[in-house]
Amino acid sequence: MIQGVKIKRLKVIPDERGRLMEMLRSDDEVFERFGQVYMTTAYPGVVKGWHYHRVQNDNFVAIRGMMKVVLYDNRKDSSTFGEINEFFMGEHNPILLHIPNNVIHGFKCISDKEGIIINCPTELYNYDNPDEFRIDPYDNDLPYNWHRKEN
Repeated sequence: MIQGVKIKRLKVIPDERGRLMEMLRSDDEVFERFGQVYMTTAYPGVVKGWHYHRVQNDNFVAIRGMMKVVLYDNRKDSSTFGEINEFFMGEHNPILLHIPNNVIHGFKCISDKEGIIINCPTELYNYDNPDEFRIDPYDNDLPYNWHRKEN
């Protein structure tokens, strides 16, 4: 696993009224600080990525559908430099994925309905000077192909 990446298995508590799932608590090992909470979605087959943050750490939870979240460690000083991790998360695998800053990441909706990710990053979004650096999902030098793997 890429250095600094952490996974928290989420517990779903169902009852006759519905279900409850805690995502991130201030006493969790992965919790650092609160910046904001936002929702992002992708339609089936859509790739959103690549991007990275220089300061912000992300905490992703996919709450609807299934998402393939891919990480690439581009940090030259990291013991896992050049490593790629894939995580299949969502309704069938409820996890929180902690993504450290400077790790390039993106996601693809792999379900037949719109996928929804909730992110609780460590920083506020700065509209005047965003801590977000984008890379084209297909036209780049990253050693990853977003196409579905049949084998």
